[in-house]
Amino acid sequence: MNLSHDLTLAEKASLTSGSSTWQTTAVGEWVRALTLTDGPHGIRRQDPASGDALGLNNSLPATCFPPAVTLGSSWDPELARRVGAALAREASALGADVVLGPGVNIKRSPLCGRNFEYFSEDPLISGVMGAALVTGIQSLGIGACVKHFAVNNQETDRMRVSADVDEQTLREIYLPAFERIVREAAPYAVMCSYNKINGVYASENRTLLTEVLREEWGFDGLVVSDWGAVDDRVAALAAGLDLEMPPTGTDERIVAAGRLEESAVTAAAERVILLGRRVEGARRFDGWDEDAHHELCREAARAGAVLLKNDGDLLPLDPAASQRIAVIGEFARTPPLSGQRQLARGAHAPGHPVGRAAGRRRPRRRAHLRPRIHPGSRSGGRRAGGRPGGRGRGRRATGRCRAGVPRPARGRRVRGLRPDHDRPSGRPDRPVA
Repeated sequence: MNLSHDLTLAEKASLTSGSSTWQTTAVGEWVRALTLTDGPHGIRRQDPASGDALGLNNSLPATCFPPAVTLGSSWDPELARRVGAALAREASALGADVVLGPGVNIKRSPLCGRNFEYFSEDPLISGVMGAALVTGIQSLGIGACVKHFAVNNQETDRMRVSADVDEQTLREIYLPAFERIVREAAPYAVMCSYNKINGVYASENRTLLTEVLREEWGFDGLVVSDWGAVDDRVAALAAGLDLEMPPTGTDERIVAAGRLEESAVTAAAERVILLGRRVEGARRFDGWDEDAHHELCREAARAGAVLLKNDGDLLPLDPAASQRIAVIGEFARTPPLSGQRQLARGAHAPGHPVGRAAGRRRPRRRAHLRPRIHPGSRSGGRRAGGRPGGRGRGRRATGRCRAGVPRPARGRRVRGLRPDHDRPSGRPDRPVA
């Protein structure tokens, strides 16, 4: 299709803004709407029939895979590729065209609220593992969208802060993972971040979106905004942003008024159509093998487990010894799904076979390893024993503890702490007390 002849300016302008929270705009019978979905480690697909575009209710059931923080610790690109392919299969079965992930920002602070979905503090690991995940997703024709480009690495004011960084640091730390993925895996899309870089919003940063990403690295795919990241629509289009999400609308009158070159609108619309053509050949599935995906979850969880210390050779536990184990915290009872906004409140983690604390006492041959789960934990003054991430109804954790040790833990050689502390996006960076 030659857009200059076949689409009007109004139609081209409409393509540069979505039609709903998760869908692009359709134009007649030539351009269909594409469905984008969150879920770098578990597909977050809202039920199209519910009209719940904001994700206020549970999303459609999907598998909760270990996040990038776990995959990155495995140092296993082939494992990441297989997880990517599994994500693509579920995305396809749920009617999605593009998975909004992986996230490959560098972990510069342990308090960043999106660290769960970033691979590493190391640009090389982030790039290699990210490229493998993208390759896996796109192996089935589903598009991958690498994010958050760029330097979106702190939590306080992450949507408006200016990340001021010199050129050498930018090139050596913050950009290499994106560059490797673009050059090696050719993602269908890249998502710009909320923040400013050296005083310029990422969505308006021509240096990054056009000069570096396209002209230097050779990226020919779609650049989409993070949701609500566009401050100036005209400046964003001129800088190289193709698609604003969610929609606010782009009026052809801004071109007629001389505020924007029509060529910028045409280029953006062409890349939206190109994305549609690329995912048109995606393999479509009616479902997936839940047992196989759960087994892949277990494999990834095992591969990504990291033992930081082993004082006194405590591990591995001796199955022949008689030991009592105290596991403390609400998350011992109800395993968390990290990043539920970016994952899915309908995502299903594999059941007790993965190793939930309460399930570890099931096998008879290990009956002498008796864990006792205690809800006493403290998370920013919230009550313990309630719903993770919400207001609990149990006693305050501090009322159940003396000298920092809950009563059920006293006298036990082995103690495990699973506090119900979440780290929401955009909140101030605060240490876990």
